[in-house]
Amino acid sequence: MESTVTTTDILLRLAAAVVAGAIIGFDRGTRGRIAGLRTMILVCVAAAGAMIEANLILSVTGRNGSSFSMMDTLRFPLGILSGIGFIGAGAILKRGDLVMGVTTAATLWIVTVIGLIFGAGYFLLGGATVVITFVVLALVVKLEPLMERQHHAELTVEVGEEGLATDRLCSIVSEAGYTVTTLALTRADKRRVHCRLTWRSRRAPNDVPAVIDQLQRQPGVSSIDWRPVEAGQHAD
Repeated sequence: MESTVTTTDILLRLAAAVVAGAIIGFDRGTRGRIAGLRTMILVCVAAAGAMIEANLILSVTGRNGSSFSMMDTLRFPLGILSGIGFIGAGAILKRGDLVMGVTTAATLWIVTVIGLIFGAGYFLLGGATVVITFVVLALVVKLEPLMERQHHAELTVEVGEEGLATDRLCSIVSEAGYTVTTLALTRADKRRVHCRLTWRSRRAPNDVPAVIDQLQRQPGVSSIDWRPVEAGQHAD
């Protein structure tokens, strides 16, 4: 950081922060996220302003032989990062197995860092960080549907006493590409088989798999309950 900051430097740094926040905020806004255009611009400019202020007071801080205290100007950007950490934590919500706001919190964090970088006057580093952030948010998200993910589901099958054997049921499920991780059996008027399944696929787990139709055609099967359980599911 330069110890002397001119009016032109301040305007350029703030303008860079506005542009950076607008680029990232526009992408988030078009996706319907709560932290959109205005939020990202304000966060980035606030961080840049704090860093510029720290830069401005560099010339009046320090320690000499007659001083009894010293001001650490880096506490300004550190305070900003700590504060945005609380805001980011508040943006993350957990509802059952669904975690929401993780990407929003990470975006707030990176936009704050970008503002600090521009506020310090490092335009090349700030520009490169903006490009990387935009590529991750706007382009990498399109690659995620192409990735195979591990999915989980709970399957409950009710079978008459003379119907489909439990071993045969597990065999059908395994041949369809699913792994039975847990198995519970309840006997009353009917045999109730409850199992937890895992598998890897690009398709959404909400789609009813073909194995359900196969099980329904088995002798003695009276009812089937299929419930996707996404332990690692999250939303931006």
